[in-house]
Amino acid sequence: MHRKVRIRSTVLALAVLVFCAALLWQYVFKERYMKLAYPEKYTAYVQQYAAQNDLDPYLVFAVVRTESGFNPRAVSNIGALGLMQLTPDTFAWAQSKTPEEESLSTDRLYDPATNIRYGTVVLSALVREFGREDTALAAYHAGRTKVKSWLADSRYSHDGRSLYHIPFADTRAYVQRVLDTKTVYRQLYGS
Repeated sequence: MHRKVRIRSTVLALAVLVFCAALLWQYVFKERYMKLAYPEKYTAYVQQYAAQNDLDPYLVFAVVRTESGFNPRAVSNIGALGLMQLTPDTFAWAQSKTPEEESLSTDRLYDPATNIRYGTVVLSALVREFGREDTALAAYHAGRTKVKSWLADSRYSHDGRSLYHIPFADTRAYVQRVLDTKTVYRQLYGS
């Protein structure tokens, strides 16, 4: 009889311990962990250039996290560089769209301020052109020419303005990942 009481007491103590650990995780450690996993690095640059380019800063954080994981020295397999993964051609195009019409070297893409500045110029232009964040993100990933061809194809767009299906699996996953990440940023840091 004493053995059954001891077993029940042990099981009850373990259940209480698990319950307390779950509460501790939920109300103390989860937010800390999530903020480590979804940091607000380069906040001054993100805030400044998102505001200048009429973008949601959480969208910019989501693109940076998805593209480079906040590694300013990131290089993709297609030669895109830095935090927002701009190719040299895209960088040159973005420079031509700024009032200064600068001619910076490609190495400047490793500078966080420069990369975020011109990355937000590109992202903002795509949002203006396509009118929707999801379509702009598809263009950011796959290229605007490709997205324009998808919008003109009834297999992917019913109205020529929005994509109901993105034919490239990696672009489809990218768009969803950025949008999900933006939601997490808003939940963690939004007021």
